[in-house]
Amino acid sequence: MRTVVIGGTGHIGTYLVPQLVRLGHQVTVLSRGERSPYQNDGAWKQVELVQVDRAAEDAAGTFGERVAGLEPDIVIDLICFTEDSAKQLVDAVRGKIQHLLHCGTIWVHGPSMTVPTREDTPRRPFGDYGIQKAAIERYLLDQSRRNGLPTTIIHPGHICGPGWTPITPAATFNLEVYEKLAHGRDLLLPNLGLETINPVHADDVAGIFLAAIASRSTAIGESFHVVASDAVTLRGYAHAVADWFGQEARLGFLPIGQLREQLSEQDAGAMWDHVAHSPNCSMDKAARLLGFRPRYSAIEAALSGIEWLVDNGKIT
Repeated sequence: MRTVVIGGTGHIGTYLVPQLVRLGHQVTVLSRGERSPYQNDGAWKQVELVQVDRAAEDAAGTFGERVAGLEPDIVIDLICFTEDSAKQLVDAVRGKIQHLLHCGTIWVHGPSMTVPTREDTPRRPFGDYGIQKAAIERYLLDQSRRNGLPTTIIHPGHICGPGWTPITPAATFNLEVYEKLAHGRDLLLPNLGLETINPVHADDVAGIFLAAIASRSTAIGESFHVVASDAVTLRGYAHAVADWFGQEARLGFLPIGQLREQLSEQDAGAMWDHVAHSPNCSMDKAARLLGFRPRYSAIEAALSGIEWLVDNGKIT
């Protein structure tokens, strides 16, 4: 297959692109060229890298035609964030490709109502990111039903792995949280620390894209979660991280409204976003239709990123 991966040098592409090459795909990666893959792999020598600013080309109305001009069999879109952007791509590749795979997010669900949340749960997204991603999903699945667009949507949870900062037990991305746990210092969590997060290792995200390609006939017209098979509470996550550092977790708790007043605007926003969602998503559909099961637990996925932060001096 000739496969185009849009945004293929980031978290997911680091694992996905080399595996596609090893499976015999002829891979072209479109990216802004501002970063290298998070891990080295000799397979990248066989990848055609094309530097492109998608936002600028979307504004000019040329990005879809650029993708179509590569004559792909498969398009994997990892960086589509608006419905208009999705429409431009679909209009250009309609009838010309065998499979379009779109990377969504579990944020399309909004707050958890019943858990584990299934893919067919009614959508109640909030915040621009979740609302836009839900609109893209609705558009793509409608095009699949009405016009036969061969599309599959993958909804990752909190992506973790070596090379970047995983969500912390305080539902922020502030490395001071990990340092407090590493040194046995006091750490405040929102409410009672019983809200949940749904980490997933980037390698598992890559794995479900590959499973959807391999099971094309059952994947087309469907959306799938990809998270660890278990969600984790903030409190449980904090204890697991402290244990990994050989420390006792010294936790205190404050109502989230009071705690946010002590934080920077960035940390307060991240905390509210994650606590308000408290995702806990089901992986049953992926197992049933794609034969896919995640390799990493929630804690294993998060610790893989934390270990990298320690090894690279990001956490002291």
